[in-house]
This record gives sequence, C-alpha cells and structure tokens, in this order.
Amino acid sequence: MTRSVAVVGAGLAGSATAWRLAQLGVEVTLLERAVPANPRGSSHGSARIFRYAYPDPFYARLVARARDHWAELEDASGQTLFRPTGSLDFGAMRRPEKMAAVLAEVGVEHEILSPAAVSARWPGIRTSGPAVWHPAAGVVDAEAAVHAMTALAREAGATVHEDWTVAEADEHAGQMTLRSVRGEEVTADHVVVAAGGWLPELLAGLPELRAVLPPLRVRKEQAFHFPYADPGLDWPSFIHKEPDMQTYGLPGGRDAGHRGQKVAEYFGGSEITSAAGNDGVVDPGNRRRLIAYVERVLPGLIPEPYAETTCVFTMTPAEDFIIDTRGPITVASPCSGHGAKFAPLLGAIIAGAALGLARPAERFRFSRVAG
Repeated sequence: MTRSVAVVGAGLAGSATAWRLAQLGVEVTLLERAVPANPRGSSHGSARIFRYAYPDPFYARLVARARDHWAELEDASGQTLFRPTGSLDFGAMRRPEKMAAVLAEVGVEHEILSPAAVSARWPGIRTSGPAVWHPAAGVVDAEAAVHAMTALAREAGATVHEDWTVAEADEHAGQMTLRSVRGEEVTADHVVVAAGGWLPELLAGLPELRAVLPPLRVRKEQAFHFPYADPGLDWPSFIHKEPDMQTYGLPGGRDAGHRGQKVAEYFGGSEITSAAGNDGVVDPGNRRRLIAYVERVLPGLIPEPYAETTCVFTMTPAEDFIIDTRGPITVASPCSGHGAKFAPLLGAIIAGAALGLARPAERFRFSRVAG
C-alpha cells in the first residue's frame, strides 16, 4: 500500500522533501500558505552562500555531501543553480586558523592569506588579520531551486496546493487530517512540518510537539546590494565576524542584476514572534550600519545600496537544525541562518526520517537541540 505524506511549507526544505518523497513513490501533498519561495519567508531571492568553512567538521562534511545533491538537482532540472565564487573567512571571531584546520580535515583545498595578499587579489576588500580562502565555495540560486524541486516533485506525482494555510491538525485512526483556513481538508499517513518562521504559529495547535521542541527565535533580517566601484570586479563570498559586528557578503544574483555584492549583518535585525511579523520594511538603522561597514571594510563597493530586502531567520539555541519525528509528525527546521546550502540533501534526510527509513543525526533531534 502506498504511503501518503503531507508536507507543510514550500520553501527550500519543504520543496526538497516533497521531491525526495515523490522520488520514492510516496503519495505527496505539498501545502503552501502563499506561493513557493514567497518573499515573507526564508527561501526567496537568487543568492545564498554555499561554503565549506565551518568551525565544526560535522557541518563541513555535510556540505561535501550536499554538493553532490546540488549536482543531481541541476542534472534533473536542466538548470544551473550553483555558481562558483570561492569564499573568504576572516575576523577575530571567525578564527581563520581553526577554519583552515577543519578544511584540511575534510579535504577541502584552501589557503591562509595575509591582509596584503587579500587586498592584492581582491582590491577593495580590507582585512585587519589573516583570512582563509577556499575556491570550492559558491552561490546557489535559492528561489530557482525551490521552483525546480517543486516542479520535479509534481513530475514525480506530487500534488501542490498554493494559498493553503493550515488552521488545524487532528490525528485519528493512525492518520493526520489537516484543515485549511477555508475548511479544505487533506488526510495523510504522516505530516512533515517544514514551515520555517511560521513554525511557532503552527505549534500553538500541537502541544505535544511544543513540549519537546527547543525555544525558537524568529528574526527579521535585511540584506543590501551595493554596486562594485569597478564593474569588472569579481569578488568571492565572505564571512566576517568581530565581537562588535558579524557580517557576510556574496555576489548578488539575477534578482539584483549581478552587478554588486549582497551584504548583510548577521543578527542585525529585530526579533519577531513568527514570519507573520515580517512586514518587508527595512530598518534604517541597519542600513546606516551596513553603509558605514562598507565604507570601512569594502571600499571597492559604492556605499549606496541599489537594492534591499528582508528575510526571516528561524534560530535554535545552538544554531543546529531540527529534524525529528514524534508519532505521525516530522518537524523539519533546518534553518538558523545557514540551511540553504544543504537543501537537496536535507530533503533526502527529512524524507528518510518521515518514512522511518533512517534517523537523522543525533544533534538534529529534539532533545539534543533543546539542550
């Protein structure tokens, strides 16, 4: 008998899960409250950093596995979703030497560069200390990936419902019934909740899950696109962490004209109760801080943003992912500001968890993440 699974949320995690489940012959229904990769969530826009540099070998190895899954997705969809750029990591809190040791441990090519070497290679980038460079990093097109995986899920037999907001969830006779705000119903053997920043709202009606999940913090962050002073520049992505400010940047994607660098302050936005609180309005104070940062650290950019956007980050206490199952529900929140690069792989991991084929890594489970 064919199993049925309803997946709530058509962002990167949800669309990847629907695709992987459909590949396995599961009867899949993907439910999205708006449209896939909509701008009020975490998966819109065309540029996310794909990097191997982590202080933790666990995630660095996971990135290496994810790269093969991106290649599979590109082959299956016929689209180019990964753009090689390389990446720099620097700053007192980033500890380039530690990053280099992890990259060496997992077998990723890299080198440590002096500030002078960084400026010589990429005029307009200033570092006050050493930086670790690894050329295998790149940028992935998040929004195009969502649409590609949703399309592949459909081709494999999945049903996709847009404008379908979950209002209630009931378990009866070993099955789950989901009801929309309009009274529509979907019944399935299992439910995967991959709702990102909407998860706190959904948990309000699922007290058993709320009791085992860690506290989730949802933040409205913002990113700014600054044009290159020299249109011929070709910069890598970067992570820069200092005690007083943490930032990241990457070459902007197609939705910003590919003509500058997307720069953002990590944890620079405000805390909100759920994704419903993302009003899309950029904080002027955050804009001023990023302009001053560009003037100080990235003089190769014109310190006048030509595009800006907001995004939702859903954070766990230790910034680990949540992938675990209780009864007929699997919660998948592989977010915490660094989940996009793993999407096609995470779909396979979440699908395996939902079907009981394989348990996810210990650190993704409710008890571990909560600690």
